[in-house]
Amino acid sequence: MPTYYLTPAGAKKIVDELNRLMHVDRPKIVQEVSDAAAQGDRSENAEYIYGKKKLREIDRRVRFLRKRLDSCEVVETSGALLDSVRFGASVKVEDEEGEERLYTLVGPDESDPSLGYISFQSPIGRALLKKKVGDTVVVQRPAGELELTILEIRYE
Repeated sequence: MPTYYLTPAGAKKIVDELNRLMHVDRPKIVQEVSDAAAQGDRSENAEYIYGKKKLREIDRRVRFLRKRLDSCEVVETSGALLDSVRFGASVKVEDEEGEERLYTLVGPDESDPSLGYISFQSPIGRALLKKKVGDTVVVQRPAGELELTILEIRYE
């Protein structure tokens, strides 16, 4: 089974979703299904059929999240004094036009490029790994090459 890497914040997000599904969403749907079943004929009861479908979706998501947590490795990087880019690093870079961006290297489950969270397996993430402040990397992407210079590396 492959190992998935998560930051502590990513692991907390999964645990929070799992708790919400198990302790809020699922009991609410179970009650709705129970109420719908008490109304009589279940074969034509849309509330009952929809509720059972929703329960299956919740159970499927719970199984997925539990498997993900069982096979993940939480990588603690807070306060790390590393001088090169590793998983969990926040990296300030400057592109060819002088525009600065901040990327945080996270696992694929946590990536959200609009917020600057990129997968360490993405083209930019792979190019930045193991580099140091002052290094320039060239990222191959469908839109052409992108040259980035590393300005700062932080571990939060």
